[in-house]
Amino acid sequence: MHCRHRRDHLCKSASSARSPTSRRPPAWPKPRSSLRLLDRSDRTRNGSASTRPEGQMSAPKTPAACLIGWPAAHSRSPLIHHYWLRTLGIEGGYVIEAVPPDDLRDFVLRLSLRGFVGANVTIPHKVGVLELSTPDARAKAVGAANTLWFEDGELRSTNTDVEGFLDNLDASAPGWDKASEALVLGAGGASRAVVFGLLDRGFTNVHLANRTLAHAEALATQFGPNVRPLPWEGINDVLPRAKLLVNTTSLGMHGQPALEVDAARLPQGAVVADLVYVPLVTPLLGAATARGLRTADGLGMLLHQAVRGFELWFGQRPEVTAELRALVEADLTKT
Repeated sequence: MHCRHRRDHLCKSASSARSPTSRRPPAWPKPRSSLRLLDRSDRTRNGSASTRPEGQMSAPKTPAACLIGWPAAHSRSPLIHHYWLRTLGIEGGYVIEAVPPDDLRDFVLRLSLRGFVGANVTIPHKVGVLELSTPDARAKAVGAANTLWFEDGELRSTNTDVEGFLDNLDASAPGWDKASEALVLGAGGASRAVVFGLLDRGFTNVHLANRTLAHAEALATQFGPNVRPLPWEGINDVLPRAKLLVNTTSLGMHGQPALEVDAARLPQGAVVADLVYVPLVTPLLGAATARGLRTADGLGMLLHQAVRGFELWFGQRPEVTAELRALVEADLTKT
């Protein structure tokens, strides 16, 4: 089946399986060759537009993107994007915009007027931006968007959490997608991206466990019969069959309750992914590593999901390098 048709079918039923011989990356729109530019003299400290006195000489223009969230000060996105801008020799900027929910519509509709070529979107705005933009098939299926960009004069949106999840696993545990059965913990926005990615890679048996079973049931209904809702207390029954375990909850994060999952019940050769990245090595990942299982941490997903947005805004595709990872790790240890 043609890649585009397969994605379209997945977005409708989310139940089709990718052929095991086909692992082509999703077809993304080409990066824009021309960028909406921001006069550096028109930027206030927080990134919003200011008024330049009439007759003042125009300053050189620089493309700038932003992160929209509430709150958003904790984000490492500026560190990531400024690293890429510097290493690729691109003159550009990336700032944090703390936008309350009541101000989201006005801010997004004036994004270009504020001088931005695009934006990342984080909680609690990932759902709200869908109706303020033209979402692609992936964003529609996941039900959330985390990246905005302009194309042909139109504000578009997509969800790069899917790409970040898949690319991180490809880099951390090559061949992980040869399995067909997975256990996903959690049924929130991150879980939607993970489930979409697993189905797109050909998984035919995705168990979805959530403390509120009704949420898992609703998500399973959306994605089709290959996704099976599971009561939280049923996790131990599925673990021995799960070749992939993914934690999309906040359990195990600093300041949150522990994730009580017995990694010893997983089969040999299983892969364990945890979207939490504070701490970098969660108790779940530590237990999996002690058993000799391959793991993928949340920091890797954070880095990989940022790649596509940067490419859309600044016209070059960056790389996730060991140097970048070390830079972000060092910053995380400060907190």
